[in-house]
Amino acid sequence: MSLDEAVELTRTGDVWLFRGSTFADRTIRTLTNAPVNHVGMAVVIEDLPPLMWHAELGRSLPDMWTGKRQRGVQLHDLRDAVTTWNTRYGARGWFRQLIPEATPDMEDVVLRTIARLDGAPFPSTWKLTKSWAAGRFRYHRDTETIYCAEVVAVTYQAMGLLPDHRPQNWYDPGKFWSGDGLELQGGATLGPEIAVRPG
Repeated sequence: MSLDEAVELTRTGDVWLFRGSTFADRTIRTLTNAPVNHVGMAVVIEDLPPLMWHAELGRSLPDMWTGKRQRGVQLHDLRDAVTTWNTRYGARGWFRQLIPEATPDMEDVVLRTIARLDGAPFPSTWKLTKSWAAGRFRYHRDTETIYCAEVVAVTYQAMGLLPDHRPQNWYDPGKFWSGDGLELQGGATLGPEIAVRPG
């Protein structure tokens, strides 16, 4: 599917997954034994352009919430974010649709979560690895830093789609890939991966 078609189809709560080619991308996939190394979530509300809610080290795009270029948790124009991940990081992209669609109440929760977390710093590689490893044992930690899968997990928990008994650092990008069998609450599911062609 073309990027234009994907942007037209995506809705709030859809997850976007990326497999990059940089050393950091390969390291994340190796550590987590996952086919992807980055995940974000679409935010498509009323007359706003489709947006990408995620966390990353770079600050190549202006944050749509603050208007600044920042590292860490960010809200970007979705088309620009996907293009950046393709051109800068050599990443292939897919998206999975949330079924059924997010309700207006869920979208309100998403906006509150964005207001709370936007700009939170991304952890160093060591802290990211340490946090993710602690999450394997379901050890809760503070949220002074937050990585991409945690952003999606926290937002899904606030939307009532994921249970609260697992800490946010239990999640990694691969948990949102279909092969991992992530179970959502309330009868919700994620559709199959749809490959997105850049450009």
